[in-house]
Amino acid sequence: MNYLGHLFFSGSDKELMYANLFGDYVKGSDLSAYPLLIQKGIKLHRSIDFYIDNHQEVKKLKKEMYSALPKVSGIAVDLLFDHLLAKYWSEFSNQNYQDYLEAFYNYQVELIDHYPPDFQTFIQNLKKYRWMDVYYQEYGLIKLSEGVSKKISFENRLGELPDFYKSRMTLIEDAFSVFMGDAITYFEPEAVP
Repeated sequence: MNYLGHLFFSGSDKELMYANLFGDYVKGSDLSAYPLLIQKGIKLHRSIDFYIDNHQEVKKLKKEMYSALPKVSGIAVDLLFDHLLAKYWSEFSNQNYQDYLEAFYNYQVELIDHYPPDFQTFIQNLKKYRWMDVYYQEYGLIKLSEGVSKKISFENRLGELPDFYKSRMTLIEDAFSVFMGDAITYFEPEAVP
């Protein structure tokens, strides 16, 4: 999952949310340089990535998507699942979507000095540009797909993701529904904001 999914599975712990997002910035297994909460977030991030990559419905979906979106079907699933989580937010959380994001954006990170400058810049941009605000809209999926496509170092067709989604909506939404049901059970201690 992309940013929203990682936040969601951090529950209501704002520090854990930021630490979870930081997982993309950390390589290797030695996490001893970080405070325990940041270590927990990195491990949670990796656990979420491992879980989605190995979930049977997700594997089937990636295989189905591969011919249309070669080399980026895994990334496509992450983006689609964030879009669908935002779109169907009220099915997974009692908290209003925009209120949830506001609480995240407005939180002043206590452990900010423990994060490197590139991650701090990412967080500043995430808050400033409020990318997740439009995740639930078709426009949000379009912008997300185009933005991530440009960041990938090789030529790709990720920009075609919104059209693929429209053409296979039932298949994708069914896979997402099964995945979320399983993932919420699996990550239960942190799961519902």
